[in-house]
This record gives sequence, structure tokens and C-alpha cells, in this order.
Amino acid sequence: MRFQWDWLCLGVLLISSVTAEIENEENLDADVEVEDFDMQSQETEVDRDKPSIEVVYQTPTPTGEVYFTETFDGGLSGWVLSKTKKEDIDDNIAKYDGRWEVEELKENTVPGDRGLVLKSVAKHHAISAMLTKPFIFDDKPLIVQYEVNFQKGIDCGGAYIKLLSSSDDLNLEYFFDRTPYTIMFGPDKCGEDYKLHFIFRHKNPKTGEYDEKHAERPDVDLKKFYLDKKTHLYTLVLKPDDTFEMLIDQTVVSKGSLLENMVPPVNPSKEIEDPSDKKPDDWDERPKIPDPNAVKPDDWDEDEPSKIEDPDAVKPEGWLDDEPEYVPDPNAKKPKDWDEEMDGEWEAPQIPNPKCETAPGCGQWVRPMKNNPRYKGKWRAPMIDNPNYQGIWSPRKIPNPDYFEDLHPFKMTTVSAIGLELWSMTSDIYFDNFIICSEKEVADHWAADGWGLKKLVASANEPGMFSQLVTAAEDHPWLWVLYILTLALPVGLGVLFCWPAKKTDEYDFKKTDVSKQIRKGELKQEREEFEDDEIDEEKENEDTAEDEDEGEGGEDLDDDEEENEVANEEENEVADASQEEGGMSNKSDSEDEKKEADEGTGDHPLRSVRKRRVRKD
Repeated sequence: MRFQWDWLCLGVLLISSVTAEIENEENLDADVEVEDFDMQSQETEVDRDKPSIEVVYQTPTPTGEVYFTETFDGGLSGWVLSKTKKEDIDDNIAKYDGRWEVEELKENTVPGDRGLVLKSVAKHHAISAMLTKPFIFDDKPLIVQYEVNFQKGIDCGGAYIKLLSSSDDLNLEYFFDRTPYTIMFGPDKCGEDYKLHFIFRHKNPKTGEYDEKHAERPDVDLKKFYLDKKTHLYTLVLKPDDTFEMLIDQTVVSKGSLLENMVPPVNPSKEIEDPSDKKPDDWDERPKIPDPNAVKPDDWDEDEPSKIEDPDAVKPEGWLDDEPEYVPDPNAKKPKDWDEEMDGEWEAPQIPNPKCETAPGCGQWVRPMKNNPRYKGKWRAPMIDNPNYQGIWSPRKIPNPDYFEDLHPFKMTTVSAIGLELWSMTSDIYFDNFIICSEKEVADHWAADGWGLKKLVASANEPGMFSQLVTAAEDHPWLWVLYILTLALPVGLGVLFCWPAKKTDEYDFKKTDVSKQIRKGELKQEREEFEDDEIDEEKENEDTAEDEDEGEGGEDLDDDEEENEVANEEENEVADASQEEGGMSNKSDSEDEKKEADEGTGDHPLRSVRKRRVRKD
């Protein structure tokens, strides 16, 4: 057990030392970063937005077949600003006069990397560009990918794109909200509603009309992507097998089938309710009805009140019947501007009667009310199953005259342009690195050259763990308590398990061991010394006896007998001690300790015998 506690203490100490060393290293690194930051701030105040690590940016180039790419490093070449107006809206806000700029990120800047930035607030923005070549929905997947950074967060606004449908009359200068599109994809937010749109316009094969089909909402929390002011990568993958995937930062957040996970469904139901069918007048939908055979009991009195006065109540002693509950305020004074002709006779405001504060009550005493035991309320017949119940009525089904079945909704209208048509209450929404292709590897390589570099710079500029904890505690002060408890717990455990305690049991154990070693190791030597001392004493006694008088022979005889008895006793005690040490091994250490305590000393048994012998002589 002690071995386990020792290892536990050793583990706690090792963990504490390693943690302290890591914290020291982090603090040292943080200090170095702070010093470097201060020096950079002093040397170059103009280039504040430079990243903390040196990066070499090169404009991404596609590695395979693409239908459209745009990095904005060369400006807005190929993009067309809309010159039209929105319909059914006031002229003063109908214009697409929102301003666009091409500029670098405000934070975590990658030198040389620029993007398209929405600059205006509460204005309509519309800009578009033709694809390098139209995308035809045939046997290849469609992959749409681009970057978005809400540099100031987002209150209400979108950052989605539209893939415009091919048509002979498509004119990008007149691109507006009603321009036909095939797919709309991207983030959108207003209030606390965070969305990631995927909408496609499906053509009804019977009527030729288009209906919008919305993908089901992703089952993930999208809030952080809108508020963390970082660049995020949005990807839509449409496959010829009529499935789709939506990804954020190359992680799937939603996937499904165009036939099963769109609202409303692509294909209508085969049957619909007959609009001309009406519920019959005698149709009974009541599952329960009052029992028509039930009769109100004779003793049922509906006139009994629910509350009655308590007849057992007694007025408390000291009740002040003649004192009112409220009295005019004696300190109140009539206002100087009080006009009795206009305002009437002035009366002081009422205050609680001070005399009632120490009394059980004031005014006329009234018996308290209690529940009436005879009250039953209005009688109603009990409910029984309705024998004429016919269930909930619903119109009969008829074949749907508009039914059709499109087994491959992936066959959408050809796309020939891309556009951004947005309204936002927050400015500085950043767009970059658009790509439309058919191979996931091409999109991934494109993302690595663009978004991957931004992510690397943002990660390098993130504060350390300690700074993040302090920042979080500034926003939520209750976290300081959690931090203190977290730090105090390992310290308290270390003190509890590793603090040296009194070693009473250990001392007794060692003491017993030493006693055993003396008995076992020196027993033979002690016996030999004792026998030599005994022989020397006998010789001395004999020499003394020869010099003494013969008349004292009786006393010598008595002394010899006495010596013989003592010697016999000593031999017996020595034998007993030897037997206790050598033969009686079944006795426990606790018995030896008790015996030593009874004797009052830790001396060897042979020494005790010798002491008694000396005292007797």
C-alpha cells in the first residue's frame, strides 16, 4: 500500500513540474512575441497589418479543367456592375448603387492577396461575370467553392452567390434579383437566424414553370462562422447520382438527396385531396359524449358556495375594533397651489395606522373563509365512448392531375454566369478565390493555395492559451473562480498525499527489528560472557571462603545453596529466553513489544539476569 502511495505522489510531482515547465516556456514565448510586436510597432507603424510570420504569396492557378476561377489579384477585370433597379420598391433605394472594392484583408493580411469587398451599408449590390465556359449538367459533378470573411461580423445580410441560367437575353448590366438563376448557395444571416442556403430552381416538365427547392437546414451550429471574423471556405458538391454535400472549411455540414431532402419535394405526390369533397352533416367526430342515461343525485346541491365562514375561528386577543386600518397622514400639508374651487376639498393622504403595527389587527373583525365541504359545483353527466363515432373526417383522395416524376433532378438548366446580388446592414464583407470545376482534387488544390495560406497566417497570429483564458475571463468574470479552483486542486492533492506525516508505526517497527537482531545475532556471545562471569564469581567466592572462619561454615553452606538456587534460576531464565527467541517463532512482534513494555526497558533478557545476579550478590 505504501508503495502505491509513493508512486502516486511521485506522479503528482512529475505532472506538476512538467506543467510548470510548459507554462514557463509559454510565458517566455509570449514575452518574446510581445517584445517583437512592440519593436515592430515602433519601427513600422505604417505596415501594421503584416502577418507575424513571413509568407510568400503566389496567385493560385488551377491544376485541371475549370469552368471559372477568380482571385481578384488583378482587379475587377471581367466583372460587370449592374445598372438596373429593383422592381416594386421605392426609387430612392431601388438602385444597385452599393460600392465594391478590391483590397486586402484588414486582419491576418497575406501580402499580395486581395479580394472583392462589399463596402456599403443598407444598399443594394449587384456584380456578375461570365463563366469561362458554360457548365452543362450531364455526367460530371458540379463543384462551387469560394471564401467569405465577415470582417466586422454580420448583423443582417447575405454572402451567397447565384449561378445564372443560360439564356439568349442574359445581359449582366441588367442583373437584378429576378434574373433567372439555376443555383443559389452561400451563408445568410438576419437576427439570430443563421442559414447556409442551397437552392435550385427546378423546371416542371408539365407546365414549364420553375419552382425553388430548398435544402433542409444543416444540423450544426453555424454561429461561429459568422462572428469569428475569420476567412471560411464554402463548398457545394452536386453529383450526377442526385446527391449533394455542403462543406465549410472542407468539413461536411450537410448532405442529402435531391429527391428526398429538398423542401418542397421535387416530385409531387401521386394523390391529392379532392377539393370538391365536403364533410357530411351527420358525420360525428366526437370520440366521447356525455352519458345520456346519467341522472344527477338527489343530494347534489349546485347552489352551495365554494367558500364559507369558518365557524371555529375566534377573534384574536388585542384586536382593535375601534381603530381604522388607515389614517390621514399627520405630516402631510396642503400644497400651496391647491385650488379648492378647481381641485375640491383637500384631504391628507392615507397611511397605515401606527397603532395597528403592534396589534393583531384593526377595524371590524370578520371570520376567515374556508373551503365548503358540501360544495360540489355544477353537475355534469360522465363521459362515455360515442357509439356513433366515425373518426376524423378527411376529404377523399383523387389522382393528382399535376403529378410528374423526375428521377434525375440533377439535370438542371445550364449555367453560364456567376453573380452576387446582396443587401447588407454590415460592410466589409470579403469574397475571394472563386472556382467552379468538376473534380474535387482540383478544388482542394485551389483551396490549399488560397484559403490554406490565410488559415496558416490566422493561426500564427492567434493569441496563446493564457491570453485566450484571460480574455474569456474579462468577458465572463465568473471564470476567475473556475481558474482558481482548477489551480488549487492539484496543489491541494499534492499537499494531502505527499506531505510527510508522523512515522510512529514505522519507528516501532524499526525498533522491533533492532531488538530482534540483537537477540539473534548476539545471543550466543552473551551466553558465553555470562558463563565466564559466573565462573569468575565462583572462584572469587571460593577464595573468600578459604580465608573465613570454620565457624562460619553454616553460613557458607547457606550461601552456596543460595548461589546454587540463583544459578539454577539464571539458567532457567536463559533457557526460557533462548526458547522464546529460537523455538517460539509463532509469537507476533506485538507480543514482544508488549513484553518489553512490561519489563520497562529494551535490554536483553540475559543482561536483566546479570543485573539481578549482581544485586543479589
